[in-house]
Amino acid sequence: MSFRNFPMVPRVVFGRGSFNQLAEILEPVRKNGAPFIFLVDDVFKGKSSLVSRIPLQGKDKIIYISAEEEPKTIYVDGIRDDINKEFETVPSGIIGIGGGTLLDYAKAVALMLTNPGSSADYQGWDLVKEQGVYHVGIPTISGTGAEVSRTTVLTGPERKLGMNSDYTPFDQVVLDPSLLDGIPTNQWFYTGMDCYIHCIESLTGTYLNAFSQSYGEKSLDLCREVYLEKDSIDEDSQDKLMMASWHGGMSIAYSQVGVAHAMSYGLSYLLGTKHGIGNCIVFDQLEEFYPEGVKEFKQMVEKHGIDIPKGLCKDLSDEQFDTMIDVALSLVPLWENALGSDWQKTITREKLRSMYELM
Repeated sequence: MSFRNFPMVPRVVFGRGSFNQLAEILEPVRKNGAPFIFLVDDVFKGKSSLVSRIPLQGKDKIIYISAEEEPKTIYVDGIRDDINKEFETVPSGIIGIGGGTLLDYAKAVALMLTNPGSSADYQGWDLVKEQGVYHVGIPTISGTGAEVSRTTVLTGPERKLGMNSDYTPFDQVVLDPSLLDGIPTNQWFYTGMDCYIHCIESLTGTYLNAFSQSYGEKSLDLCREVYLEKDSIDEDSQDKLMMASWHGGMSIAYSQVGVAHAMSYGLSYLLGTKHGIGNCIVFDQLEEFYPEGVKEFKQMVEKHGIDIPKGLCKDLSDEQFDTMIDVALSLVPLWENALGSDWQKTITREKLRSMYELM
């Protein structure tokens, strides 16, 4: 029997204030004056002390990127092209600072600086052939698991699908819980629920093994502490959610996600619904597949007074429903994990249509 030989992030630093170690982390990998490119969420532009702490040297550059939209292949290609035009040499590295969107951009741009064509060419499993440039992930919000996963989820011209490869994981991750200060409650909840849903889908999936289970159970315990036992976003909550995100991402490294993620990809592709909110909208309707998880999720929603949007699909055309359904059905590993190899007996186009109509 042959087992998957997954890569893991080789270096990680955790601790409040660890962002201040970034200069000493980067210096040994700087190449002959080649710049580091910092991809930073534009929410920090002009109004955050975080930017002033970025250790710029020489030709290093900050590129601000909006996280209002999900990452798109066309934007990844554009960032890569702009870097190639401005600099005569391959950068020393790419550093992503922000939430899952910025971390996905950092991973994707790092890969596209060494691989030809469009990032859309690499949407799928193990299509990337060359190691990317050195890349670092620094999350400023926790839950997506993007800091540890081997995928970078992108919306392309034909689908929403990750660049899943052994070359995708970061070379270095900096986990500084103090960077989570000031997150709006709704955003903190939606992103954290991405982590919670990862765990429910992994722990109830057919791909589950002891590796996935060990990480998934710890992440789930931490999510429950943060969202069921806590009333506010204190330092302890920040620390625990950051580690829940890490463990949640690890839980799906050797497993997979499931129904909620497959369907939320359809929402995101058609309507631009952001990933965390999309997962919540879908999961809220999935008692049939995850009864205990959905029950607990609804308790968390009520406890924190969170609004789960409804009615997104009420005015969609048949063609639009078909587009969402096509995207969802293309994610075969997610359905196999959720329901087994005969998943198509349960998940028909008619079934998906009726489920989307509830959202």
